Order: sequence, then C-alpha cells, then structure tokens
Amino acid sequence: MRGTPYSWGGGGPDGPSFGIGRGAGTRGFDCSGLAEYAWSRAGARIGGDTSAQWNAGVHVPRSQIRPGDLIFFASNPANPATIHHVGIAIDATRMVHAPFTGSTVRVDTWAGVPSREREFIGIVRPA
Repeated sequence: MRGTPYSWGGGGPDGPSFGIGRGAGTRGFDCSGLAEYAWSRAGARIGGDTSAQWNAGVHVPRSQIRPGDLIFFASNPANPATIHHVGIAIDATRMVHAPFTGSTVRVDTWAGVPSREREFIGIVRPA
C-alpha cells in the first residue's frame, strides 16, 4: 500500500476508500484505516479508530517491539484520550504509516526523531 494517498477518515478492512471531511475527495487511507486494513489481512479485527486500536491487544514494552505491532503517538503521552496517530512497526526504529493530508503511505523512522519521541505513548500487539 506504499504510495497510496492519505485520506482523512479513509480506508478500512476492505482497503482504501474515500474519506470524510477534508478526505472526502481522496481515495486512500488515514493512519488508523491503514492499520485496520493491515491487521484485517492477517485475520484480526482491531477497530477503525486509534481509540479502539489502543485497546485491541496487549501493551508491550518498547524493548520487545516486533514487526506488525502498532505504535501510538499522543499529544499528551500520559493520556490515551489524546492519541492522534498510529503506525505499524517494521522494526524497532521504522514504521509504515499514513502521516498527513497531502502525503502518501510511506516508511519513516520514528525512534530517535524528537517530535515522535515526545509524543510516543506505547505499543500494542493485536490479539
């Protein structure tokens, strides 16, 4: 799915879709839609938004991250209600994600990136 356009509210278990609001005219994925699609291909239902996905599995220590784990970022890392982004781990330092309007699904480094480190809240391994 790399290269698929970002679409706010877009995507889900069946793949890319037209989003809502500012994503209404673009067929693609937002961050949680991409995560839901990836895990549905593996046979797991994790929900379509970051709140559901945060509760869709086991929280694992950062030192035990594995490919496929969900990496969450929040405005206030002490408060899960402020989660605003999710990526899918490739390894301990990189993730595939749908980052923002105007971008596409891509691979980025998250570990060691100051803005990501400030907002890192945790890792979930879907059940």
